[in-house]
Amino acid sequence: MGIKRISKHLLLNRWRVRKVFPYHVLANIEAAIKASEKRHTGQIRFVVEGALDGRPLFNDQAARARAIDVFSFQRIWDTMHNNGVLIYLLLADHDVEIVADRGIDALVGKEAWQGICSAMEKQFREGHFEAGVIEGIEAVTEHLVAHFPASGPHKNELPDTPTVL
Repeated sequence: MGIKRISKHLLLNRWRVRKVFPYHVLANIEAAIKASEKRHTGQIRFVVEGALDGRPLFNDQAARARAIDVFSFQRIWDTMHNNGVLIYLLLADHDVEIVADRGIDALVGKEAWQGICSAMEKQFREGHFEAGVIEGIEAVTEHLVAHFPASGPHKNELPDTPTVL
């Protein structure tokens, strides 16, 4: 556990997340998720966490491990077709992680998810947070449409509203 990482996480607080993701940006992300989910039976969740604190921080929890915890806490695994996808951003580490349920993950695979994360991180480095998230949603959507296309009305199993932790 490095002092640099601890300092960065302790200094990055919720107002900095709101500066990067103000209400109108979160509303646009929610609209992108709603539009996406009309095209497939999968479920997409976007969660941004400004920084780790407490036990996750002092245990030096990696962004991937935290994303898996969030996937579980948000019950994204609890979809009828095992096709829930979490797009998780740990802002303090500038790290994007995608955690996908087993139904979609088996069809898409780690390399494709990592490609989406890398493209999003590139947008974020350039300061294009809204565009980066929406680009990521669109890329995830293409995989969900290919493997779980919508055929008529279907239940929205998870909230579309982005979560700020």
